This record gives sequence, C-alpha cells and structure tokens, in this order.
Amino acid sequence: MGKQLIEFREALRQAIDEEMERDPTVFVLGEEVGEYNGAYKVTKGLLDKWGPERIVDAPISELGFTGLGIGAAMTGLRPIIEFMSFNFSFVAADQIISNAAKMYYMSGNRFKVPIVFRGPNGAAAQVSSQHSHCVESIYGVLPGLIVISPSNAYDAKGLLKASIRNNNPVLFLESELIYGDKMEIPTEEYVLPIGKGKIVQEGKDITLVSYSRMIHIAQEACKELKKLGLSCELIDLRTIKPLDIPLIAASVKKTGKCLLVEEGHYFTGICSEIGFQIQEQCFDYLDSPVLRVCQRETPMPYSKTLEKETLPTVERIVTTARQIAAI
Repeated sequence: MGKQLIEFREALRQAIDEEMERDPTVFVLGEEVGEYNGAYKVTKGLLDKWGPERIVDAPISELGFTGLGIGAAMTGLRPIIEFMSFNFSFVAADQIISNAAKMYYMSGNRFKVPIVFRGPNGAAAQVSSQHSHCVESIYGVLPGLIVISPSNAYDAKGLLKASIRNNNPVLFLESELIYGDKMEIPTEEYVLPIGKGKIVQEGKDITLVSYSRMIHIAQEACKELKKLGLSCELIDLRTIKPLDIPLIAASVKKTGKCLLVEEGHYFTGICSEIGFQIQEQCFDYLDSPVLRVCQRETPMPYSKTLEKETLPTVERIVTTARQIAAI
C-alpha cells in the first residue's frame, strides 16, 4: 500500500474530490468555496475541475444556503455545506435543528437528509469570543444528527468519505489550528466506520479521553505523566455522536481511573455526558472520581495570555491527572 505525506486540509480535499468522482449527486456549497478556493483552502482547485454547478459559491446567508442544501438532500442529492466557521452555523440553526435533524422522523421516513455540514470548530488564534465556540454539545443534544471531530489527516479523510455516503445529516467539525498538520496516509482509497473511537496509546494507570485538537495536547501531557511514572491510555473519540462507550468503558475497567479533556466548556459539555455514562457502566471499577479538563467558564478572550489560560493546557491536564492518581 502506497503512502503520501499530506496536510489535514488536503486529506479533506481528497475525500471530497474522490466522492464527487464516485457519485455525481455530491456537490459543495458555501461561502468562498469556489473562486477563492475555500477560506482555508480545503476546496482549492475543485472549481476548476468540477465547475460552478458542483462547486457553488454562496452569498453571505447561512440560513439561506443551509436551507437550500437541506432541500437538495431531500430530493436525492448529497450536498457538502461548508461553514466558514461553525460559529456562523448559529445563523442557520433553525434549518439544522428544525429541518435537517428532524425531517426523516417528521416525514414518516419518506425524506432522507444525506447532507454534511463541515468547517472549523472551536478556538483558533486570537479570534475572540464570537469565533471560538465549540458547537458539539449544542448540536449533540439533538436526535437525528451525527457529530464527528477528527484529530488527524488519516481519520479526517476516512470519516469524511463515510459522512458523505451516510444517509443522515452529519456535522463534521474540524480545527482551524490543525489544517496544516502533516501525516502519512494511504494513497489507496479507504473509508472509516462512523461511531468507532481509537486507542492512540495503550496504558495501565489512567484513561484519558479526548478528541480533535485536544488529542495533541493530551499526547504531550501523557509524555509528562510518563516521567512521573504514570502510564496513560489515550482514547481519541473521533465520533462524538454516536459515542463509542464500549471502548471507553473497557479502558476504564482496566485502569480504574479516568480523565476527560475537551476544548468546550464544563457546563453541559461533551465530557459531562461521557462522565455520566462512565459512572453508569463502570462505577464498581472506579478507584477515584472521573475528572475533567475543559475550557474555563468564560467567553474566549482576545488576549493571547488569557486565551491560553482559558483553554486546556498540558499543565492543567498533568495537574488533574496527578490529582486522580494521587501522586
């Protein structure tokens, strides 16, 4: 099997290009996806290859083009809707919440909505509070939506291809700060299953669970904890909903301790749900309380110093892990 070293954004582009080649009903719709090659260059070159009928530049009207995409999906097409930022999806929230998530149910299974909403989610570098929201806990509460958030190029390509082929609406959440991260991935086609997490590294003393960019922060924390004699098992969720709780539970039953890390906030965050499910399934195996490291309960500051203080850091993860392990 051949290998290629590519950036995260290129892995996404390959997934889109290959699925457009495979299925003529797939098209891309969003702001600056065509003439500008995408705000983050994910769709670079696709307009030249596929033309304006399949790479469609939309006006600055998220509510409008999201509704258009949902309608197209209901008629048998497979739209990929790019949000320049998932913060801008709030303008389109009525379409996502009231129509995309519920149409299959409300129509008595007559209308499927095979649509992918994708784009950057969470904090970037100094984009402040209106451009730094993590939306997974907001949309994750809704039955009917699949939520995916990969941490690397390999997972991004395989899961985006699976998302495009899925007959349900998918929120595909990316991190702006890892678009340029490079990784070796196969040159041959592959598709990854939705709903399956991955053990990034095995360990015996404590289970760390995270996803997206926070996996990289957690990996650095694991290195520091190893110096302190703590062996960490790190799990990458990859798919947030449906959640791979069997994988998490098996690890927690082995280690007896668990730390959850997310870029989103503490209150009603993804870690809140995971922590509750762990205590439901693993209570008798836990040697200490499940703890979390999340974004602090404040809007995102603009200041670099305050921004770093607000987000999860290696230091906060190490400190909390030591508290759990009592070292």
